[in-house]
Amino acid sequence: MSPEDLIAGAVAARPTVPTFAEFVPQVAAATSVGTLKAYGSYWNRVVEQWGTRRLDEPTPLEITQLGKQLRAGRVIRRNGRGGTGAEENYVAAMRCSYRNAVDNGYLSEAENPAAKVAKPKRQESARRALREDRLAEINEVAATTGNDPALDSLLLRFHTETACRRGGALNVRRCDLDVKQCVVLLREKGGTLRWLPVSPTLMRHLLAHWDERGDGGPRSEAQLLRYANGSPLTYRRYDGLWKRLGEHLPWVAAQGISAHWLRHTVITWVERTFGYAVARAFAGHSSAGGDAGTTTTYIKAELDEVAAAVAALTGEPHPLASISG
Repeated sequence: MSPEDLIAGAVAARPTVPTFAEFVPQVAAATSVGTLKAYGSYWNRVVEQWGTRRLDEPTPLEITQLGKQLRAGRVIRRNGRGGTGAEENYVAAMRCSYRNAVDNGYLSEAENPAAKVAKPKRQESARRALREDRLAEINEVAATTGNDPALDSLLLRFHTETACRRGGALNVRRCDLDVKQCVVLLREKGGTLRWLPVSPTLMRHLLAHWDERGDGGPRSEAQLLRYANGSPLTYRRYDGLWKRLGEHLPWVAAQGISAHWLRHTVITWVERTFGYAVARAFAGHSSAGGDAGTTTTYIKAELDEVAAAVAALTGEPHPLASISG
C-alpha cells in the first residue's frame, strides 16, 4: 500500500461537507440558550449570505470581509463602541460553527478558515462605578415613573445588592430563594451556579412579589420576576426602563448607563471596602484561566464574608455574616 492509497482512503472516508444552510441550524440546535442568544443573529446573517455555499468554500479573507460588512451595518446602540463587539461576536460565532464542523469530521483542523481570522482588539470598557447621589437619582426616577414602579424598584434593588448580570436576575426561580439563610441561587452565563446573600428586606420584597404575581408554591421552578399580568419578565423590561431613565436623566442617556453599571458600582465598592477576594466572590468570577498569578487560587472568600459585605452595603444584619454593619 502506498502513501497515495492511504490519502485516497482518508478522503473517501470523509463525509460530504454540508452547506451553511444545512449545517448552521444543526449547530444552533445543539447550543445552549445563552450561546444561541449571543451568536444566533450572526448565524442567520451568514446563512443569508452564504446559505448555498459549502463550509470549505469561504477563505479567511472572505470571512473577515463579511465581518466588516456586518460591523458597518450593525444597529447603532446608545452604549455602542464602534461595532467592535459586533465583529468580535461574529468571529466567535464563526469559530463555533467551524469547531463543530471539525469535531464532526467535515474538515480537518488545518482546513478550518475561521481559526485563521483574528478577533478585533477589544476596547476598554467605558463603564465605571456610579456616585451615590447618581444612584439615588436613578432609583428615585424608577420609583416615581413608568407603568410598574414597584417592579422597576425591585429590579434595581436586586442588581444593587447582588451585582448580577441581567441573565442572573431573569433566571431566578422561586425555588432558588433560601428564605431562612437569606441567600439566592444565581444562574449566570456559562451555566454557572452560585449562592449569594441578600438582605432580609430584599428577601421580603421578593417573596411579596411572588405572592402577588407568581404561580405556585415555594418549591415552584417558575421564573420569579414577573410583569403585573403575571407573565415572566424579559430583557425588554430593561430596555424600556433605561430608555425612560434616560428621558428623565440626560446624563443616563448621554453616557449609555445600563444595569451593568450597577454591577461595576457594587463590585468596586466591595473591593475597596472588603478587598479583592470578597469582590471576586461577589462578582462570581473564577480564578481559572486568570492572569493574576497562581496565588489567586488561594485567595477565596467564604459565603459569610460575602454576607458581611451585603450587611455593610445595605445596613442590615445578615444571618450568615460573621460581622455586621
